[in-house]
Amino acid sequence: MKFRPLHDRVVVKRLDAEEKTAGGIIIPDTAKEKPMEGEIIAAGPGSRNEQGAIVALDVKAGDRILFGKWSGTEVKIDGVDLLIMKESDIMGIVEGKPAASSKK
Repeated sequence: MKFRPLHDRVVVKRLDAEEKTAGGIIIPDTAKEKPMEGEIIAAGPGSRNEQGAIVALDVKAGDRILFGKWSGTEVKIDGVDLLIMKESDIMGIVEGKPAASSKK
């Protein structure tokens, strides 16, 4: 991918939602909600403070994150559906589970 976000923006790939409920019921595609979990593909350098110095982001490429349901702008780059959002739209970093569990 040849895309570099600016300032405090990040590029996120949504991770696929669970196909089954805890009780084993398979959820059809039409009933699924968009997942609110994703992996950061790229991150900008950070925003500038009042003195003009760059404040680095708390997240980096490869982090698994949670974000709001309506956060970000949906784009398609190289045929892949991605989200571009500000770091402030990210609710937190999911630790413990690797982000590589997404389908390609």
